[in-house]
Amino acid sequence: MINKIYLSLFCLSIILMTAFKNVQKKVLIIGDSISIGYTPFVQEYFTDIAIVKHNEGNAQHTGNGLTNIEAWLGEESWDIIQFNWGLWDLCYRHPDSKVYGNRDKIHGKPDFAVEDYASNLDSLVTLMKEKTSAKLIFVTTTYVPKDEPGRFESDAVKYNEAAKAIMKKQSIVVNDIYEPSVAIHHTYGMGSKDVHYKKEGYEKLSKLIIDFLEKQMK
Repeated sequence: MINKIYLSLFCLSIILMTAFKNVQKKVLIIGDSISIGYTPFVQEYFTDIAIVKHNEGNAQHTGNGLTNIEAWLGEESWDIIQFNWGLWDLCYRHPDSKVYGNRDKIHGKPDFAVEDYASNLDSLVTLMKEKTSAKLIFVTTTYVPKDEPGRFESDAVKYNEAAKAIMKKQSIVVNDIYEPSVAIHHTYGMGSKDVHYKKEGYEKLSKLIIDFLEKQMK
């Protein structure tokens, strides 16, 4: 009799575990290398709560987003889609530059001017609304250090303001991580010429993402 009870309880636990997995939230993160850096920490935190995936590769600029957004969305039924563009859009490049990525803020041109960036974001949000019923979350661009060879520090603020205006128009919630990213970069960044972060920096950024996502999941 006791063995039958234990067997019944075991079977019930398997059913409950399976059911729990089936109700896990599905989260898609679309973004650049900064998001690639913090996504593993987000995935680890939400292991038993949500299935968190990042788009394949680097989302780069909004032009690349318009080309690939439908492929990234796929056939999956996402609960939340967190997206970010900006650092590539505001990057100045010149074909003759020897700096990695042809960055050159003196002689180059941005991948997308702020007006085009805003227009592309508007189109991307509209497309995502048409293709999915997921809750959409926009994450602002992180800090640009002053000596970065292809980017102006002030452009991050300018592009963020343009993006937030589009999100307000489209009624999209915004996780504004710019200000805290400044302090994080000063302590855990890769230096005054690089927008990227050390492992500790990505972990710090991930907490900003985790806290916001957790509230949106409730």
